[in-house]
Amino acid sequence: MSRALSSSTERPYGVARVCEEWRIARSSFYLHRKRGSTPPPPPRKRGPKTEHSDTWLTERIREVLSASPFSGEGYRKVWARLRKGAVRVGKPRVLRLMREACLLAAQRGGGPRGPRNHDGTIRTDLPDEMWGTDATATTTVRDGQVAVFVAVDHCASEVVGLHASRSADRFQALEPLLQGIRTRFGGVREAAAAGLAIRHDHGSQYLSRHFQKQIAFLGAESSPSFVRAPEGNGVAERFIRTLKEQVLWTRVDTVEELRLALLEWRDLYNREWLVQRHGHLSPAQVRENLNARPRAA
Repeated sequence: MSRALSSSTERPYGVARVCEEWRIARSSFYLHRKRGSTPPPPPRKRGPKTEHSDTWLTERIREVLSASPFSGEGYRKVWARLRKGAVRVGKPRVLRLMREACLLAAQRGGGPRGPRNHDGTIRTDLPDEMWGTDATATTTVRDGQVAVFVAVDHCASEVVGLHASRSADRFQALEPLLQGIRTRFGGVREAAAAGLAIRHDHGSQYLSRHFQKQIAFLGAESSPSFVRAPEGNGVAERFIRTLKEQVLWTRVDTVEELRLALLEWRDLYNREWLVQRHGHLSPAQVRENLNARPRAA
């Protein structure tokens, strides 16, 4: 524009007049013109300049790993040993260099998981088709740490059993299921719970011979979730979160007091808790409504 000729004087407008009309400083104009003719410098690493190069530091890391009496040390310990050797460097840089040089310790990737051939949901259409069971722990004032076992219906989100005990063995793991079978199936007897699936994780209590034989005697089917996939037992897992927030994080003196409080709270939960996915109905209302529907032959 500054080189364009004026129609009246037939002379260039000039940089000064153009910058004045556009209300920009002439220094900005010359700066942009200089940048356009000169290629920009290569980008440099941000932050303060380090004393040691990456190549030198990588060699020091190799020396530290070779001199260590232990195998499989990670970048944090390498960073600490470098500091003891008066090499001041940040942990992120040590991690980056060890990763680039393939010096990080090998980690277990886990065994191959089985095919996840379920239909993408663990919820059932009717009550008493699948119950989820799991365990957690809490602390009491007098009895110390205690185990808490739960059993939850996968359809109505109804609590069918709650139990607290000082031990966390296979016998205690059965108790919430037995509570539900007495209430929902009329008693503990052979094949009483035929057609019911028990969803559980791979805890030693649930995989024990005693637990598996007992649910088989009752007519229920064992339905273990996938390894390292807690979402497969998500109904019980999510209920345990609610249980912790509502009951387990309060002050309780003894395990017996906790056990009685859990049984009382179980009835309150089933009667008053609102389930969003069921239109904010309580678990008891959901069971009542579904049981009133005619079942398909």
